[in-house]
Amino acid sequence: MRVAIHCPYSLSRPGGVQGQVLALARALGTLGHQAVVLAPAEADAAGLAASVGLDEEALVVLGRSVALPANGSVAPVALWPGAAVRAVRAVRAGDFDVVHLHEPLAPGPGYALLARCPQPKVGTFHRAGRSVAYRLLGPVARRAAARLAARCAVSAEARTTAHDALGGDYEIVANAVEIERFTDAAPWALGDEAGPIVMFVGRHEERKGLGVLLEAFARVAPSGTGGPTLWVAGRGPETDGLRRRFPPSRRVVWLGVVTDDELASRLRRADVLCAPSLRGESFGVVLLEAMAARAAIVASALPGYGAVAGDDATLVAPGDVGALAAALGRAVSDAEHGTGASSPAALERAADHAGRWSMAAQAARYVHIYERVARDGLAPAPAP
Repeated sequence: MRVAIHCPYSLSRPGGVQGQVLALARALGTLGHQAVVLAPAEADAAGLAASVGLDEEALVVLGRSVALPANGSVAPVALWPGAAVRAVRAVRAGDFDVVHLHEPLAPGPGYALLARCPQPKVGTFHRAGRSVAYRLLGPVARRAAARLAARCAVSAEARTTAHDALGGDYEIVANAVEIERFTDAAPWALGDEAGPIVMFVGRHEERKGLGVLLEAFARVAPSGTGGPTLWVAGRGPETDGLRRRFPPSRRVVWLGVVTDDELASRLRRADVLCAPSLRGESFGVVLLEAMAARAAIVASALPGYGAVAGDDATLVAPGDVGALAAALGRAVSDAEHGTGASSPAALERAADHAGRWSMAAQAARYVHIYERVARDGLAPAPAP
């Protein structure tokens, strides 16, 4: 089966949707299907394909992106008419069986693909929480969504957001993790770090709660081993201001944007992954990645995180600096002594839990949906 997968967000910038699209394409290839990713990027197809583990013919770069505010973040989307023309031409010339659109109603070529390509279309909705775009587009968004033969959502929260705005039925196909990347990664070699490692991974914006984490981490007292170290991966609009307030030191190490391989290696070395987001998280891929790498989890008590991590994470009220500091203190102590959430049994149980969200299983689920809509264009199955 040949599948065109459209990602509305630039592949040159790290992001949850981008990561899911690329991992799905790789998994479909492993299953014997041909997947071609269509997306904006600030790089040529050859160099970008090599960096993301795809063959050059499996990637169509639609043009450069522009940053738009969206859901408390910034969405790097392609708004130029030429991007839509390239997308439609690529799909029409590619003899595809199915077109799979992630965030199908995000600004960009997705609307042209929905309107002008004859193949049956599958849409996956990632967004959770209120959507200004859905509200502004109104009937236009509903008419576009009606062109989807199957609608999927990555979580119950994403399904609710899409249903409230667009109506329709949605199958939940959860985000997934390339488990082996994290279970098999070699642990990162330590430098000056003397105690347990706490890690943050994400865009440095208010919604992700990094400022809350830094304030909470400052309250975690050093121990006999010299105290924990916080690794801060990523970048964003708050980076410079937060670095001034919490300058680089042995306690706080600012990593910048890391490669996929470095992320896996650092998570294998980290003792604790902290995800302090304040809102807008429909799923928690980074939680599963850390669990697969056998790191303990401290995260905000958001529905999307709770649904993923369950009893294998310590969840605290979003934005509560004191509660987060206390939870981190306990997590660091557990890591030093190999007890509680950092005991071998607890870490193994969490890794087994993460294995339920394997990308191979997700890809097989999508193949079933592709085959169904390619065969007879069935409407989405009723939501469970």
